[in-house]
Order: sequence, then C-alpha cells, then structure tokens
Amino acid sequence: MKVFKGQNILNLVKELPDDDACKAYLSKIKWMDGFKCSKYGSEKGCEKAGYNYQCYSCNHVESSTANTLFHKVKFGLQKAFLIVFEMTTSTKSMSSIQVGKRYGISQTTAWFFMQKVRVAMQSSQKYPLSQIVHVDEFVVGGKEDAKQGRSYDTKKTTAVIAVELTEKNKIKRVYVKAIDDYSAKSLTPIFEEHISTSAKIFTDKWRGYSPLKAMYNIEQKESKKGRNFKEIHVVVHQIKSWIRTVPTHVSKKHVQSYFDEFSFRMNKSIFKENIFHKTIERMINSKPIYHNQIIQKLTI
Repeated sequence: MKVFKGQNILNLVKELPDDDACKAYLSKIKWMDGFKCSKYGSEKGCEKAGYNYQCYSCNHVESSTANTLFHKVKFGLQKAFLIVFEMTTSTKSMSSIQVGKRYGISQTTAWFFMQKVRVAMQSSQKYPLSQIVHVDEFVVGGKEDAKQGRSYDTKKTTAVIAVELTEKNKIKRVYVKAIDDYSAKSLTPIFEEHISTSAKIFTDKWRGYSPLKAMYNIEQKESKKGRNFKEIHVVVHQIKSWIRTVPTHVSKKHVQSYFDEFSFRMNKSIFKENIFHKTIERMINSKPIYHNQIIQKLTI
C-alpha cells in the first residue's frame, strides 16, 4: 500500500479526497496480514463493496473501522483523518473548540474524538529512557506564581517529568505523568514505566527520590533555582504554555491524556514524515472506546 508521508495538508486531501478513500486506507492497514474474523477467528473470507470483509464461516461482515478507535465516527472519516493530521504534525495541536469550528462539528464531538486519538498516543512502555535522564516535578493549572519550590495548591495538577538527554545535552525524549503528591510512592510509577535501571538519572535533593536509589542509579544535586536542570525547565515551560492555550478547562481527571499527546508529538518530532501514518496504525490496532469510558476514565 502507498503510505502517506509529509506535513502538507493539501497533499493529504489530494491523496485521500473522500471517505471512501479513507476507508480503503484503513482496510489496507487493518488486513495487511490477511483477514481474520473478529467473531470466530476464521481466516477465510472475501472483500465486499465498501471496503468490508465477509467471513465464509459465519457470514459476519466487518467494516474497516470496526473494533478500532474509528468505530462509530459519525462525522466522516476524511474529517477524522484531517483532525489526526493536525494533532500529529502541528507543533502545538489544536483545541477542541478550534477543531469544531474548522470541521463543522460540535466542540463536544471534537473533544471526544480527540481523546480517542490521545489514547493511541499513549506510550507502549517498550522503550524506556536509558541514557542521561533528568527528573523533576512541576504543577499546571491555577494561577501562575514565581515562587520557587514545590506547590501544594490543590487547584493545580501535580506532575513529574523525565527528560532523556544526549551526550551534548540535547533533548531526546520526554515522558510526563500526573501524580497525587510528591511522595516516593507517587514518583515511582514514572520510573517503572519509562526509565531503565541502566540510565544515569539526575534529580534535585527532594527526599522523595531517596528510596528509589535502591533500584535506580540516581544522583541528587542542588537545583540552584533550575540552573542545574535547564533543559527540563525548557520542556516544562513548553507544556505549561501549551496547556494555557487550551480555551477549555483541562481537568485533573483528563490531564494525563494531554501529557501523553505532548510527549508523543515531541518524541516523534524527528519522524514527522511518518507520524500521521503511524498514528492511524495505532488507532487501527487499538480497541474501540466509548463516551462513558472516556468520561469515567476507565481506559485513559
């Protein structure tokens, strides 16, 4: 199949001019390795009109969007593709209000679909940070202040960030995780999920990191008002600036999905030519989620 590459939205529209073209694109990804019935597992079937497959064993007909994150998209697949394109190839993505106005759908519809895209952007946790890693905490939301140190403002969302650097101190990869507090228990998951035990890790002198030294190679040093962690503070500033541009309130309940989007886009920044296609692949290979699951945070 021909894989779409690049960051030119006019080329995307040219190559995928309507919903049928988008269905064909999905079907080629979904059944790249052959058809397999989702009901009974049979591998014998035939392609039907409309880019569907019919199982010979049970006559079940499956669409290219079934059992994927495109399941029951009601505003058109081409619009869905364009939203994915803008969320992945732009520097700061778009708000659901902007998306709604641009594509003639409601803000609520746009937000729910964008949350599905963010599910596909979650880390696989297969490639932990393994080189030089800086870890720090920060807060987003509420009124910004210039006070140094940890904030305990309950109106703000507390988060921990891990930034992998090259030998020349260039930012390589980033992961961000919302946390309940600054305790070792709350700090541990980002280490377990995203940092290799072989990495050389630097943190400030906060006592919450001390228990993690039994498992990880951690060196604690004075922050000096951020001067020893300049790269990580650059990324934190970018996150805060982006969150502030979202016209609607980002609740603590859903802020992790925004962190996932930010990390995904930054970590894939050197692969911009293929980032749209890779995201579509992820959405095809992910199980469908429904509005009540997104609201209740059962899956994200």
